[in-house]
Amino acid sequence: MSTLPLDPRHGGGRFPDFDVTTQARHWDETTRAVVEKRLGMQTPVRFFTESEQAAATALFDQLLYQRSEPRVPVTEMVDARLAENLTDGWHYETMPPDEAAWRASLTNLDDDSREAHGCLFAECDWDDQSAILTAIQNRGSDQWHGMVAAQVWSLWTRYACTAFYSHPQAWNEIGFDGPAYPRGYKNIGVNRLESFEVHDARPGDDPVEGKGQ
Repeated sequence: MSTLPLDPRHGGGRFPDFDVTTQARHWDETTRAVVEKRLGMQTPVRFFTESEQAAATALFDQLLYQRSEPRVPVTEMVDARLAENLTDGWHYETMPPDEAAWRASLTNLDDDSREAHGCLFAECDWDDQSAILTAIQNRGSDQWHGMVAAQVWSLWTRYACTAFYSHPQAWNEIGFDGPAYPRGYKNIGVNRLESFEVHDARPGDDPVEGKGQ
């Protein structure tokens, strides 16, 4: 069990006391407004139904290993994209458009959970949820409820990672200093840190070791 602080608002244990928002004064006004909006109150869920929201939240927690607060509000961020039709602009020809694929895949996730455990996916315990997702991932190019499992997995992980790694809390966890414009960087190269950067406190460590414990 790690004895380092795990709060992602302050470096997530790997980058102690690091907080990317202290660099906000160096960002241009437009960039600062965009980032601060991500840190503020999220808009109410508009796309997902109540049951879809619950399934999506449990799914994202699993994919991103978010087991405790504070969490990056991935569900709300993905919901906003889908509600505003801000998709990736493409989808597999063997898959429905993203909006329809999300609704179908979350419903199917609940169906698998009911069959295996007699409850909705969000109601399962952590290990049972993990087992359900592992079974889906292991299908690879095989079908899962009429869709290619690997393509569903791609849909889920693309949206999850895009949301998560656009959020300052995730930047803190990976030691990312935020937008380089307009200040820029002068110490380019491996292990050459800027004066405001923080060394990794656990270099080479498994990035999820000790999390949630």
